[in-house]
Amino acid sequence: MKVSKLQQYISRNWVAGIALASVVFTGCAKNLEQGPQATATKDAIFGTVDGLKLYSFSFYDGLPGIGDPFRTDGLADYSVINAVNDFIRENAYTPRTATGWDWKQLRNINYFIANNNNPKVPEATRNNYQALARFFRAYFYFEKVKRYGNVPWVGKPLGINDQELYVKQSPRALVVDSIIADLNYATANLQLTADGSASQITKNVAYGLLSRVCLFEGTWRRYQKNDKPGADSLLRKAADAAKVVMDSKAFSLNQSGGTSSSYRQLFISPKPVNAEVMLSVVADPALSVMNDANWWYTSTTYGLRLSLSRTFVNTYLNVDGTPFTNIDRYDTLPFIKETQNRDLRLKQTIRTPGYTRISNGKVVAPSSTFTYSYNGYMPIKWTLDDVVYDGGGTNNNSICVMRYAEILLNYAEARAELNELTDADWSATVGALRARAGITGGIAAKPIVLDQYMANNYFGDVKDASLMEIRRERGIELVLEGFRFSDLIRWKHGELMMQSWNGIYVRALDEPMDLTGDGIPDVCFYKTAPANPIAGVTYINVAAKLGDKDNPQRLSHDTYGEVRWLDNIKKDWQDYKYLYPIPYTELLLNTQLDQNPIWDTK
Repeated sequence: MKVSKLQQYISRNWVAGIALASVVFTGCAKNLEQGPQATATKDAIFGTVDGLKLYSFSFYDGLPGIGDPFRTDGLADYSVINAVNDFIRENAYTPRTATGWDWKQLRNINYFIANNNNPKVPEATRNNYQALARFFRAYFYFEKVKRYGNVPWVGKPLGINDQELYVKQSPRALVVDSIIADLNYATANLQLTADGSASQITKNVAYGLLSRVCLFEGTWRRYQKNDKPGADSLLRKAADAAKVVMDSKAFSLNQSGGTSSSYRQLFISPKPVNAEVMLSVVADPALSVMNDANWWYTSTTYGLRLSLSRTFVNTYLNVDGTPFTNIDRYDTLPFIKETQNRDLRLKQTIRTPGYTRISNGKVVAPSSTFTYSYNGYMPIKWTLDDVVYDGGGTNNNSICVMRYAEILLNYAEARAELNELTDADWSATVGALRARAGITGGIAAKPIVLDQYMANNYFGDVKDASLMEIRRERGIELVLEGFRFSDLIRWKHGELMMQSWNGIYVRALDEPMDLTGDGIPDVCFYKTAPANPIAGVTYINVAAKLGDKDNPQRLSHDTYGEVRWLDNIKKDWQDYKYLYPIPYTELLLNTQLDQNPIWDTK
């Protein structure tokens, strides 16, 4: 589904310059090599403003494609999917199956940086495009550092016979310092301060990425390396960068539609909600730039059939700001009751009672969530409510890559990690996000009581109540936007990937359940098939065996309890998985590379 951003921009604005597009250089996939260079002269590219502008469009291919962000959380502790990912199965993921060591984009960027020095173009203009290139180099390297840790830092374009193609990894700290230097240059030299389309890199987007990078690396050093001085320095940079965005007043939390719909609007709007969305992959049906979120989430065969785990759904607060898990026997509440009077983001994230769709122009109650879901908590965050979009890649909603809510959370977390979070900070960040979600209590002052459910099920090492709530908030606000796995990595909580995939509470077998609140039964769990099944009810066999195989769908107490999915498949987490392995084929091509620890035995 990914369509080149270069193609989009040329199609819109640069038809006359298509011939010049041939100067955009790429490279081959292996190591840091390149393909043949184009024959266009450098002066045609780097000697005009139009040449620089056209070349710069190619950088945008380094951003996620329009179908990427809503897929990324298939590997997350809260995601219940159709099969256990090989990465969290014992010895299933190895260097021989690893991927991701692709350097083509870097070569393209470095070629531009090295040659953007033609005095025919005013210096300020050259610096602007240099800043854009360095932003994308930082973006590229940040993704590599998150995945592999130490990687080779390459700051110039390499020729096909250049010996620097075959070098060892640079120290992680050096690479991170270089990323920050690139972003500092970008924030100082980018000229674009506002973009109504939310599709271009502005100063605030650069500051946003700087806050993201420094928060990740600061908490990585704190929890993975126990490096307090290095962590504190980075966390302060994260807070400072986020504060620049906040103080600019360029963005605010979307309030349109009120607390019942303002959150979900961000993810289903055809045009980016640019009050809050800072960067987006913009849908454009005229250019066939559309996504397949509906198909991904509502198909029984195409996507992952992703749902949210009950353990995670339990973290959504009540509307009065109290923990849902403080309710007596919360863990035995049926679906209809457990979804009442909760943080209004819950009903804007998953199907809850009262949710309707459009079919052939009519408003209808959707079919049982168990048609698509294994546990009952089926997402709607990115999907459109008309069933016409369910069968292919025809969604016209734009997909956000960065939004103001993340900046607020970055600021709050960095300040809390530095023990500097104030009540005013809390009110302006987490408090504001919760108020937007309809929560009425605990939004003005930071909390002082540590939530035991969060401690017992998620972050037992966190003793500060504010930091615990910031982590709760980050999980809820950014759910299914591609942050969760990286967050668990930097907090050193990969073991959460081994949590059971649990679902709604079932009181008894052979008892039809109403999940939509319309008084009509939707699903029934059984061990012996009913003699007279009810029309329209989805029947699910939870017997211990299906033929001679273990049943992947069971109840936690055999005849009652939470729905469990794939408990029969062992999940495995080891600390070496905090970094991915370098693919085996790349080690053969470059014998100077060192494999990440432990992976060399796999």
